[in-house]
Amino acid sequence: MDGRQWLDGYQHRLADLTSRADRARAAIAGVEGTAASADGAVTVTVVPGGALRRLVLAERSEGLSRVQLAALVVETAARARAEADRLVAEAVAPLLEA
Repeated sequence: MDGRQWLDGYQHRLADLTSRADRARAAIAGVEGTAASADGAVTVTVVPGGALRRLVLAERSEGLSRVQLAALVVETAARARAEADRLVAEAVAPLLEA
């Protein structure tokens, strides 16, 4: 293989990698994870990485103490983040193969 062939192959691999990265970014752009507490008092939506997008406190949350409510929000947010992480992995898995 001469230098020109090597360079052509390298440029082809680089273009493929760039294309895969662009598709991966597009695949995860709208991903959110949502989870609700078992009692329905709290619903949390996060983006990948865990940043809070939406927090909904149902009427039944009013019967909880502040400590209970805070713990429920943290627990539910962790489950929402796990869901977001799962969706990201699912979205990019086909792009990481080969």
